[in-house]
Amino acid sequence: MTVFNVIFLFSIFGNIFLLWYLIRILRKFVFVSENIADLYLTTKAFQVFVRTLYSMDSYHGEPMIGELILRLKEVNLEIDNFRDIFEHTLDEELEDELDAAEEASSNQIKIN
Repeated sequence: MTVFNVIFLFSIFGNIFLLWYLIRILRKFVFVSENIADLYLTTKAFQVFVRTLYSMDSYHGEPMIGELILRLKEVNLEIDNFRDIFEHTLDEELEDELDAAEEASSNQIKIN
């Protein structure tokens, strides 16, 4: 019976350790997920701002701003790849607002 009790105690302590480790990993997952979502939304808002700047009469056709827009698209695509992994904590309402602003900006660029 003593061997069974020792194995049982190791099993209990092992399960407690694994539960603690799982909680710790999940907290890190949520932290990374929220920060990646915030980073994506920030860069997307900046991209909308640069597109609006590009469409202004005084900056229209500026090659450096055009290059900046292309680089921002690449950065957003890379962040979007990571975001797909961590999409459990996205702020959908804020993302919808940014999509609407981006569409309005692209429509304004097409008109000009």
